[in-house]
Amino acid sequence: MSHDTVTVELGARRYDILIGAALLSDAGRMLAERFPQTRFAIVTDENVAALHLPELSRSLQAASLEATPIIVPAGERSKTIGELDRVVETILQTRLERSDMIIALGGGVIGDLAGFAAAVARRGMDFIQIPTSLLAQVDSSVGGKTGINAGAGKNLIGAFHQPRLVIADTDVLDTLPKREFAAGYAELAKYGLINDAAFFAWLEQVHADVLAGGRRRDEAVAYCCRAKAAIVAADETEHGQRALLNLGHTFGHALEAWCNYDPERLIHGEAVSIGMVLAHQFSERLGHAPSADTQRVKQHLSEIGLPTEISQIDGGPPPVDLLMHHIAQDKKVRQGQLTFILTRGIGKAFIADNIPADSVTDFLHERITG
Repeated sequence: MSHDTVTVELGARRYDILIGAALLSDAGRMLAERFPQTRFAIVTDENVAALHLPELSRSLQAASLEATPIIVPAGERSKTIGELDRVVETILQTRLERSDMIIALGGGVIGDLAGFAAAVARRGMDFIQIPTSLLAQVDSSVGGKTGINAGAGKNLIGAFHQPRLVIADTDVLDTLPKREFAAGYAELAKYGLINDAAFFAWLEQVHADVLAGGRRRDEAVAYCCRAKAAIVAADETEHGQRALLNLGHTFGHALEAWCNYDPERLIHGEAVSIGMVLAHQFSERLGHAPSADTQRVKQHLSEIGLPTEISQIDGGPPPVDLLMHHIAQDKKVRQGQLTFILTRGIGKAFIADNIPADSVTDFLHERITG
């Protein structure tokens, strides 16, 4: 079966990302070839289980592979200590051994939760990512970031734990609601905004084809996987340039926390969309980025159907002091000093250390109160 293969080069821990159509039905054969005599637990959520678990289970059974499903509630609120405990306990009760494997079948939430469960169960089990959302296929399934949320903020409990394989079946994207696909597009556009202005310009030209599916969509997914693989290989644990992948996320995570991770109000990709616009506006305010580029970013994301302003979130306006509280918990903070991913324009993101909190507070007041 034809597919693209992107390799994440991490020495002895290198792994492949398989990208293409109809891969889910072939997953059993691929896993049996790569991991013979292995038993599996499939961690997924209620929504994905209804759509894709039967096909994956049939594929595994046809390859004589044993698998136990573990189904959690859908949504960001499953990234908790309680759900982690339940998943790990089920893995242990199923008597999976350390040499057995966990399959993360789902979007970014499932990949984070299942990957972290694999990292801690029996002091470390291998796992496989089978991402079912655009966001997960182009970003979160690659690179080994796993974890859960804490009361203090998003993804503050976790581990770097690389998968052994990523299987990105682009056909499953056809089942995504329009809102979820658009949310994933924000992470896709991010790669152009970080360091490839030509890719962003290409998206401006062909985004209708990407949204419609088919060849252009597959090309976009493969491009992002290659870009992410190169960044991860150079900086696996985010001590340098990998932090650029957080463009828009410092603002976005604070907005998600303010919304209490309520998917009716805001989902991750939407928060990233608003956050990337804020990052460009903040960069413009500090004299780094041209206004024309900020407007291009905002216009393109709006054309996709993504929110680009805080005022578009129900329940506002948010208290600036609450947003600053969450920003202060960001993982990029060093010795109490704020670090942001800023930009000098489209494709020119950079890491900015020692950003004064007062300048961020003033900026947010301006954006929220007008």
